[in-house]
Amino acid sequence: MIPHFRLLKLPYRRSNLNQHTRLRQELNFQMESSNSFAILLVLAAAVLHAFWNAIIKGSSDRILTMGLINLGHFLPSAVMVMVYLPPAREAWPFLVASTLIHFFYYGFLILSYRFGDLSQVYPIARGVAPIIVALAAQFFAGEVLPPVAWAGILLVSFGIGTLLLNRRNGKIPASAIAAAILTGITIASYSVVDGLGVRASNSPLGYIGWLFLLESIAGFAMLFYRRDILPSVSLKRYAIGLFGGMISGLAYGLAIYAKSLTTLGTVSAIRESSVIIAALIGVIWFGERPWQSRLVAALIVACGVILLATA
Repeated sequence: MIPHFRLLKLPYRRSNLNQHTRLRQELNFQMESSNSFAILLVLAAAVLHAFWNAIIKGSSDRILTMGLINLGHFLPSAVMVMVYLPPAREAWPFLVASTLIHFFYYGFLILSYRFGDLSQVYPIARGVAPIIVALAAQFFAGEVLPPVAWAGILLVSFGIGTLLLNRRNGKIPASAIAAAILTGITIASYSVVDGLGVRASNSPLGYIGWLFLLESIAGFAMLFYRRDILPSVSLKRYAIGLFGGMISGLAYGLAIYAKSLTTLGTVSAIRESSVIIAALIGVIWFGERPWQSRLVAALIVACGVILLATA
């Protein structure tokens, strides 16, 4: 009886092992597919983010254009809040905080492009943000930065220093530098807040919809500020502004949604490829010169940010 009993048990165990192996393979495949999809989303977000920043830089009236871009957020967000489930109660403090931070972000961004070039300001703002997050974690949260993170900080600092100190790049006004750094501070703030908020929301698309809806308050305020010239604004400018809003909303929406699919570090690292894209737009579209040193500096900043995010 004993040999017979063992013969009956062996196929059962093998069947269980095969089933567990298949389940593990399916789970690994799903995780890899999710990560690949998230990477594609973030790459698209990087291109779109650099492009709508270029729209702001190229505008003759940046307050009006920013207001129209925010209005472009309002239209799809109104649909999203009706279609998708609202965020969980735990996510609303993050939504309110992110909305207030974005108000300051828009103001500092307008000032940055009023005083500086796209290929100078954008790398500074995007490079400062991850340094702030990393150093804050080191000194206030007690986290110990690994050597790779410090290498990333040095690279970003070197890239920004190249932009600021290299005379061939042209002198950057102090007002542009200050505005870019303040923009970077707001970027660091809303990135952390939204990363935590979307994970607490239980409804990523609902969180995105409500965020854009609340942010549109700033857009209406800007348009009210420019209310005297609204009747004389051309349809082309309205179209460009609203199109920029759709691009802006899609760019940030993709990045936020990607944070629910993969790690925050992965999203941040890939998204910073927009630094190189913005520098290319600056030198090609706006003819900002000298182009060689600015592209090299942007590449150094992007590499440093990637090291920081993946450390």
